[in-house]
Amino acid sequence: MENSTESKKARAKNRKQKFTLDDIQLFLLSLPTLAWYILFCYLPMFGLIIAFKKYKVAPGKGFLWSLLHNSDWCGLDNFKFLFANNRATTINMFRNTVGYNVIFIILGVVLPVMLAIMISNLHSQRLAKVTQTAMFLPHFMSWVVVGYFVFSFLSTDNGLVNRMLMSLGLTPIKWYQKEALPYWPYFLVFLHVWKTIGYSMVVYLASLNGIDASLYEAAVIDGASKWQQTRYITIPMLKNIVIIMFIMAVGKIFNSDFGLFYRTTRNSNSLTSVFLTLDVYVYNSIFNSSRPVYGYISAAGFLQSVLGCITMIAANAVVRKIDSESALF
Repeated sequence: MENSTESKKARAKNRKQKFTLDDIQLFLLSLPTLAWYILFCYLPMFGLIIAFKKYKVAPGKGFLWSLLHNSDWCGLDNFKFLFANNRATTINMFRNTVGYNVIFIILGVVLPVMLAIMISNLHSQRLAKVTQTAMFLPHFMSWVVVGYFVFSFLSTDNGLVNRMLMSLGLTPIKWYQKEALPYWPYFLVFLHVWKTIGYSMVVYLASLNGIDASLYEAAVIDGASKWQQTRYITIPMLKNIVIIMFIMAVGKIFNSDFGLFYRTTRNSNSLTSVFLTLDVYVYNSIFNSSRPVYGYISAAGFLQSVLGCITMIAANAVVRKIDSESALF
């Protein structure tokens, strides 16, 4: 009996030592990520105070001294610049920001899931890898580069599209003028999907690889078709990751991809009604301002974060009410 008790204690001690060693290794692996979040996500949150102050730089003093001793509180004055324009412009700005993001969220869930399922069903692994790599590459391209590619296609004088139109005897279109306004929403949606679909697809492919193959084997034995396997096995197994990705995307519904809306449209005044989002408006206001705008930048970021947090909590609450096991928190 004593030997049994001692052996149990020895095994418990070994497990504890092994667990501690594994913990240290995992902590060391996560340390760079932890440091990144602390330096770039949590410490900068102190700067949110700037959103409620008229920040003034004191010569020869540091940031904290200037913020605490040389800047007066101004309440919500810094937030007013977001609504300084006429009502139509403000409505258009928020409509574009939310409207485009709603479309991006829907397409960002449906299309990557469809493509991931299609690629996972390819018999040729080489073709699957080539297709996956080709679709993932645009994710690494800068919007500056993409903007130049778009301009080479849509340039009024030497653009590829206008050359094709002229070769067919059609009138060339001035793509960066008002006459092209109806086309640009489709261009922006296409470019966003083209650039981001590969990354989302990889996430879903990783989830597909984690599904137990015995489920498909049993379905084949029962005579299930590919569509039935997808409907009753693949999609239900992907439900949780799809919901998580959806909730996280909803949390960014008041943010916009500045590079997409600013670089690809070349900030053309004729296309303002199409691409004016919250981020573009803040940039243009800062660029055209002759006085310090630190408070405006912080106020815009703070507002986006608060609204995004509210929408994410609301989306998670709806999901939790429908299916509590699928909620993010």
